[in-house]
Amino acid sequence: MMSKIKNILIVLCFCIIGFSSTYAQDNARFQMIENEKVAFITRELNLTRKEAQDFFPIYNEYSREMWTVKKAKTGNTPKKNSLRGSSRDVIAYDAKELDIKKNYREKFSKVIGTARSSQFFQVEQEFREYLIKSLNKRKK
Repeated sequence: MMSKIKNILIVLCFCIIGFSSTYAQDNARFQMIENEKVAFITRELNLTRKEAQDFFPIYNEYSREMWTVKKAKTGNTPKKNSLRGSSRDVIAYDAKELDIKKNYREKFSKVIGTARSSQFFQVEQEFREYLIKSLNKRKK
């Protein structure tokens, strides 16, 4: 009896270690991508050290707001209705994304100027395209 409990505890410990290492790997990959994104944006917008220090806290706020809206838009939140009866108004989410971008373009412009704050959104799209190409290359 005691031997079975001991074996179960050992298996349970290995499972917990396996799950936590998988989570750590995913978190490390995410952090690596975020670091690459910061470097890409810094390089493409030609940010000085001071500008980067002031820009990225604002960018992090922007990123959190956009993720929240995108999750709601794609339905990655608990659904109350079926797909057919879904109350998600995609156009309303698009409008919310646009409002967030307009708001943050203004905030960014106080740090990096109007031209580069407008350019930021193109740079962000270029990074997404770069990331997708990189992931596709790794799959092949």
